[in-house]
Amino acid sequence: MTMMTATQALSVNPATGQTLAAMPWANAQEIEHALSLAASGFKKWKMTSVAQRAQTLRDIGQALRAHAEEMAQCITREMGKPIKQARAEVTKSAALCDWYAEHGPAMLNPEPTLVENQQAVIEYRPLGVILAIMPWNFPLWQVLRGAVPILLAGNSYLLKHAPNVTGCAQMIARILTEAGTPAGVYGWVNANNEGVSQMINDPRIAAVTVTGSVRAGAAIGAQAGAALKKCVLELGGSDPFIVLNDADLELAVKAAVAGRYQNTGQVCAAAKRFIVEEGIAQAFTDRFVAAAAALKIGDPLVEENDLGPMARFDLRDELHQQVQASVAEGARLLLGGEKIAGEGNYYAATVLADVTPDMTAFRQELFGPVAAITVAKDAAHALVLANDSEFGLSATIFTADDTLAAEMAARLECGGVFINGYSASDARVAFGGVKKSGFGRELSHFGLHEFCNVQTVWKNRV
Repeated sequence: MTMMTATQALSVNPATGQTLAAMPWANAQEIEHALSLAASGFKKWKMTSVAQRAQTLRDIGQALRAHAEEMAQCITREMGKPIKQARAEVTKSAALCDWYAEHGPAMLNPEPTLVENQQAVIEYRPLGVILAIMPWNFPLWQVLRGAVPILLAGNSYLLKHAPNVTGCAQMIARILTEAGTPAGVYGWVNANNEGVSQMINDPRIAAVTVTGSVRAGAAIGAQAGAALKKCVLELGGSDPFIVLNDADLELAVKAAVAGRYQNTGQVCAAAKRFIVEEGIAQAFTDRFVAAAAALKIGDPLVEENDLGPMARFDLRDELHQQVQASVAEGARLLLGGEKIAGEGNYYAATVLADVTPDMTAFRQELFGPVAAITVAKDAAHALVLANDSEFGLSATIFTADDTLAAEMAARLECGGVFINGYSASDARVAFGGVKKSGFGRELSHFGLHEFCNVQTVWKNRV
């Protein structure tokens, strides 16, 4: 079943195939109402103090904790995330609110400087209504990691969420309202592609932020560019996970399995291409396959399960086609490679070996529980393989040589490098990519300033 029709968005439980809800697409009048409300909300919100906004963020964090289990259950039912991971997503999102409430105000302080003995000040002003187009794989975290700094800066935030997580979208809006977020400051609209175009072209939208596929990001970015709207794009990734001969093998395998199979492999910044130096390749592969085979797959509401269903059946079909194509091209199937029979969108934990740069598993993003292992002759070859991708989101290096790790990090073409650990996002550090993984940054002070009017006030002496 598709997640959308010509008239409505469908929320379908990926573990059972049961339709949870059907929501009509917003019509032109409803979109106009959402835009009007967001614009009026912005006019009031921008006049509040940063301290007031920070308190609202604290209240949102508290409200999330009060509804933590309800929110986690909604995430799991709508997109299949294992329940323990869904709870962790809520906890992390609440902590994000706290961190920005505590540290964000100082990042918005004016920055005075002298220009040829004349006084100048850099001010961080809000831009306006920010349209956010968000995905289903982290239906709470992805929304809040953009919304929290956007709201703290004094903007209003208008969400268009993925059509298969409308229940999560409704619950997030309800929780923020309960936390005292003023009307119009945070809103959401169930828009289809035509509705999104209407909003991007509306003069009340000041900027756009998108997390999604390369295809979606390119289309939305083109529309935003044509309308001369700022756009931040966080798109796909095919992250390399480099393991050198001197790596701590046990630690590397543990991180590799967690980094590849968390959220059933449906993470843009997940490790996908495992580039292993030949001296350690067989030992790493043997241990990795054994650890992946031990993962428990099943009902995501059962706490013991490590893997749930994939969020949509069409994504499972696409992933299976990529695996089959890679095997036909010469990859060796060591584990899995099959759809699991039954009602849900389950796909077995899969490992491909002998993957080369000309194969589908190397060139395309594998958005599901499939790992592709490539052997490198040495560290220099590993670096070449890692950079041989149209993506540039994150990368991992496992080695005991800190100097070599730093040298390789400087040459990796990506937005984030993780040494002896798998990729992650955290409020305290910037997150984003290069190449076709997008542009702009989220989180830290970089994410806060992305949607500010960085205004120079220059006072000449008279």
